[in-house]
Amino acid sequence: MNTIEIAPDVVYVGADDTTIDLFESQYAVPNGVSYNSYVILDEKIAVLDTVDRRAADTYFENLKKVLGNRQPDYLVVHHMEPDHAAEIQKFLETYPTAKVVGNAKTFTMLSRFFTLDVSGRSVTVKEGDTLSLGEHQLTFYMAPMVHWPEVMVSYETKDKILFSADGFGKFGALAVNDDWEPEARRYYFNIVGKYGAQVQALLKKAAGLEIRAICPLHGPVLRENLSYYLNLYDIWSRYEPQCKGVLIAYASIHGNTRAAAQKLAQQLAQKGETNVTVMDLARCDLSQAVETAFRYDRLVAASATYDGGLFPCMEDFLSHLKAKNFQKRKVALIENGTWAPMAGKLMRAAFESMKQITLLEPMVTIPSAMKEQQVAELDKLAEFLL
Repeated sequence: MNTIEIAPDVVYVGADDTTIDLFESQYAVPNGVSYNSYVILDEKIAVLDTVDRRAADTYFENLKKVLGNRQPDYLVVHHMEPDHAAEIQKFLETYPTAKVVGNAKTFTMLSRFFTLDVSGRSVTVKEGDTLSLGEHQLTFYMAPMVHWPEVMVSYETKDKILFSADGFGKFGALAVNDDWEPEARRYYFNIVGKYGAQVQALLKKAAGLEIRAICPLHGPVLRENLSYYLNLYDIWSRYEPQCKGVLIAYASIHGNTRAAAQKLAQQLAQKGETNVTVMDLARCDLSQAVETAFRYDRLVAASATYDGGLFPCMEDFLSHLKAKNFQKRKVALIENGTWAPMAGKLMRAAFESMKQITLLEPMVTIPSAMKEQQVAELDKLAEFLL
C-alpha cells in the first residue's frame, strides 16, 4: 500500500491486510482490516505506532520510503495490543537511536512482549505531558480501558490532529470503499463496547480540543463533519439506542422457533413497524447480531430449550451482550420446548442480570409447533412492542 499524506509533514505509513479471515481470531472481516501508523517529519521525527506482524514487510518499506536516510527520534506507542505493537522490537533494532515514548503501563507491558531492554531509551509520559518535535508538538492524554489499561491518545497542536488509538476505528481495509458507520459500529460494540464510561471520559477530553482530523489505528483518517463521528461515539458509549427498531434474534433447532420469529416480524410489519431485523443466531455473524442489538431500542430473544438449558447459540449471544454491557433496552422473550421448556426462565435470568432492561410480559411459549393460540399471543406481543 502507498503512503498517504495526512498534512504537510504528517504521513500515513500503515498497511492493509486483506488476507486475514478473523480479527482477534473471532470477528469475521470479509473486507480485511488496516493497521495504521503515522510519521511526523520535523526537526525531530516521531513514528506513531507499528503494525501487526502480518503487515511488517509493507510497513518497513513505507517507513524507508518516507524516512529516506533520516533516523527517527521517537517511536510513540499509544496501545500495546499486538495488532499495533508487534513490530516494536524490530523497529528499535532497525533504528537503534530512536527512543520509545509511552506511559508507565506501556513499559510494563513492553517487557512482557519483548526481550529488548529499553531502559536507556524510554521516555515516560503522563496526562498532559508534551513532546516537542519542532513546529509540531504532541500532547498526551491517558485513555485507560479504551480498551486496554495502558491506552493513551495524542494531540498534534500544529495541524490539530487527534491520534485516537483504537477510538474511531473500523473493520475494513483502506482500499475498500465502504460506508464508515456499519463497520465502525460493529467494531466499537464488539471491541470497545464494554467500556462506555471510559469512552465518555475520553470524549470529554476531546471536547476541549480543536480537532481538524482524527487518525485512528484502524480505518480511514476522519477529516470532514467530525461532529457526526463524535456524536455517534457519544450515543454508543452512553448505551443509548441509535435508532428505533426491533431485532428478533432466534435460536431454532428444527424450524419451529424460526417460524414463530418470522410470524412476529410479519405481525409487526402489518402493525406499521418499519424497522424489523430477523437474525438466525445459528448461522449469522455473532458480531453482527451484537451490533444490531445495540443499534435498536427493542430486542426479541426467541430460543428453543436444549438439554434442559438454552440452545448454545442463544447462550453465546446473551453472554456476549452481557460482556459488552448491554442495557437500556426493551426485551421480549419467546421460548420453545416439547416436554420441559426452560429457555424462557434462563433468558429472563440473563437479562435480569443486565442494567436497565425492561422485560415485556407475558412471555410467549411455543409448545413444540406454533398453533393458533400462539399466533394470537404473538400478535399481542407485537402490540406490546410497538
